[in-house]
Amino acid sequence: MLPLLLALFLQAEPAAAAAPAPAPAEASPAATPEAPWPAGAPREDYQLVAWCYGALRGYLDLHDQVMPEVTRIETEFRPPGRKLADDLRVYAELQKQGQSDLKRFQAAMTAAEKASVRPINVAGAQAVAQGHAVWSAGPGVTKARLAQEWMSWSLPARCQSTADSLAARARLMGPAFKVNEAQDQPAAPAPAPSDPK
Repeated sequence: MLPLLLALFLQAEPAAAAAPAPAPAEASPAATPEAPWPAGAPREDYQLVAWCYGALRGYLDLHDQVMPEVTRIETEFRPPGRKLADDLRVYAELQKQGQSDLKRFQAAMTAAEKASVRPINVAGAQAVAQGHAVWSAGPGVTKARLAQEWMSWSLPARCQSTADSLAARARLMGPAFKVNEAQDQPAAPAPAPSDPK
């Protein structure tokens, strides 16, 4: 699975670089290019965010396991003029950003679950497991290979934008569902008239 991720990552980079830029006269100031869809990810927004959560959780969970090998690789293959401590600090910053993104995805999923008229959390749990599974290394994957995959991985850009739009839609839809629920409730019985005696 990990070699597949690397191959997809490497294919995405040249494709993005080779894509022609839109002509200035045709470009709309509000239009932004849509981020590519992560390979193997679900196409429904809620499930995609759950998949992103799982993939990111898997990445973060591997930190302690891969860092000794990452440190060895970074030490052995030093670019001139760069300090090892600076390069290793990047991985700590990625961990911090990853934790923040997990909270962002969790909040979007929770908002969607609350706003949905049907239970969707089972599908979400399946998508989380599917995303986490991208980090399931087979027995033939060496420590060095796993560390290289981990070092080159980045969260798909579509994850963050989809989480934000899902949360925004859930905030808009949630009050509408609450109004409908209130209309479906039976009216409270009128208080009995008091006896004038």
